[in-house]
Amino acid sequence: MTTKIAVTGKGGSGKTTITKAFLNVLTEKFPDKSFLLIDNDLTGELGHSFRLDIRNTVYGIRSGKHEYKTGIPENMSKQEYIEWALEDILHPLADNIDILVTWFVGSKDCRCPITGQLNEALKKLIARYDFVIIDCEFDLKYFNQLVDTDIDLTLIVANPTEESAHLAKRIEEFSAKYAIGGQMGVIINKVQNHDLEKLYDLLRKYDLDILGAIPFDENIEQITRKSVLIEDTVRELLIRLNLPQ
Repeated sequence: MTTKIAVTGKGGSGKTTITKAFLNVLTEKFPDKSFLLIDNDLTGELGHSFRLDIRNTVYGIRSGKHEYKTGIPENMSKQEYIEWALEDILHPLADNIDILVTWFVGSKDCRCPITGQLNEALKKLIARYDFVIIDCEFDLKYFNQLVDTDIDLTLIVANPTEESAHLAKRIEEFSAKYAIGGQMGVIINKVQNHDLEKLYDLLRKYDLDILGAIPFDENIEQITRKSVLIEDTVRELLIRLNLPQ
């Protein structure tokens, strides 16, 4: 059974850092499990944090512009071709970790056959992994335009500011119908001690379900987004989350 975690939030809130922290903590906890990272953010920052410039994307398949690594096998149905093409753009990060970059996604209103074919192929791909972690573009709606799949845990990453709390509430409202049955809450990121009182005030004002607070780390590695402090905090958070323990 696949556990699916979506990390949402405004650009610059720390989504990619949180995504990588969860990956590192969960692979440490479950070394024999398989992991798929989905970079659904238009900036492609998740791939860049692994020092990769991944040009082969789901959009490339959809648009017909992808250049395949090998020749296209003959006598495939269209659905088989889409499934084969997704395999071609998977990028292995380790023996049990792959990354898939989506870039632009199509609208569910599009009646072209490839919309449904990609949806079915992606559902099948996701089901192969024990854990799937999605670095989302703002909220769950953009990811849902690509594939219909239940999300077990939706993390809304916000900073301890009035503007960020307001946006977190909007993301919660926009994402609610796509996260039915799963756990959804806010992770307040980049918290400093003097922010704590403000943090609790924002909680009361916007009625946000706060799953945890992550401290500001001035020593974070800027390119790889690696932070021992943040990973230690995520380890402590796991017990509050609807994830395998």
